[in-house]
Amino acid sequence: DALPISPTPVQAKSIPVALTGADLVATAQTCTGKTIAFLIPMMEKIMGAANGAKPSGPVAIQSLILAPTRELALQIAAVFESLANNTGLRCAVVVGGLSEQTQLNALRRGAHVVIATPGRLEDFLTRKLVQLGAVSTVVLDEADRMLDMGFIPDIEKILARLPKAR
Repeated sequence: DALPISPTPVQAKSIPVALTGADLVATAQTCTGKTIAFLIPMMEKIMGAANGAKPSGPVAIQSLILAPTRELALQIAAVFESLANNTGLRCAVVVGGLSEQTQLNALRRGAHVVIATPGRLEDFLTRKLVQLGAVSTVVLDEADRMLDMGFIPDIEKILARLPKAR
């Protein structure tokens, strides 16, 4: 028998709000399920836009997740991949310290979600290697840490390049 799965408090409070499309700020301790709390509504929105069909064909980036470190971005991508199994949803990781060519190839193949560190994403934007004109959802994961690390200028430049309605 499978055990019933219950959402954590941050998931129970934030997922219903996020599903409405409202802006949301959530704070909770590490390992309380914040990543799933923002990924589930994000993925639901993308899949809803596809009217229940598996997304296929050319893909525009619809969601952007900014994280302060490469390690956190890779962790988020791993959770995304496990949740996206058999959905047709794809993500691309855009971070410093890893192969730029591998990241560009992932973007060219098409990604519904980009998970990035601000510095590398700003570099790709400056070089016109990524287009964010279809982004409708933005997540600033560990926003306080990104601000402490001095990413404010990069984040402001990135946000200025996104559609106003998001």
